[in-house]
Amino acid sequence: MAPLTWTANFHTLGLTGCGEDYVVARSPRQVPPPPHPEDIAGWVASQRAVHGGTTGLRITVQGRGSAAVVLEALYVRVVNRAAPAAGRGIVYSLSSGCGAGIIPRFFSVDLDAHQPLARSMPGDNAAGTPLPAIDFPYRVSLQEPEVLVVSALTESCTCDWYLDLDWSSQGRTGTVRIDDHGRPFRSTSTRGLPGYRYDRIYHHPGRWVPIPAANMAGTGD
Repeated sequence: MAPLTWTANFHTLGLTGCGEDYVVARSPRQVPPPPHPEDIAGWVASQRAVHGGTTGLRITVQGRGSAAVVLEALYVRVVNRAAPAAGRGIVYSLSSGCGAGIIPRFFSVDLDAHQPLARSMPGDNAAGTPLPAIDFPYRVSLQEPEVLVVSALTESCTCDWYLDLDWSSQGRTGTVRIDDHGRPFRSTSTRGLPGYRYDRIYHHPGRWVPIPAANMAGTGD
């Protein structure tokens, strides 16, 4: 048994708190309003939605006891890469305004690369103060967890992927696989797709409204 535990939140408000984009093969009249943050996973499952563009993944790692566990490295494993099919759906932005990011350890992944890497990136603390990028290794224990926030981007594929986290502790080494409850994570490109954002209080309250093409790059993260 590995001397650590982990949890992964694949359906978040995004790395900046703005909300994420999902591709759904349904018209706006068939898609329900954006859910409360705690209900995103259920909304995604009911709509058969797929993360679009940038995927935010929040991983919490904690030791099982007082002994320190060193997190040595994080590797990206793409198990399937396919070209998105034309006319595969519509992009729905769950954004409802941005909040301050709380990003203890921030990593960026380019899923389109031949060999994707998890690159350490700068972030912010709770007060909005910039924090420098600090790469592996990290130390965790039962009392001192770490939060790893991964931003995975694709512009050209539908990718199935997971992460390998290498660890060492008290003369032992190993690797844990971080995935979506035994399945790979899935992300897809939004390039060329129409986009919609939910209008809560402005011109068409209670409806999905089109996002101008010029603003599509600003949806989600």
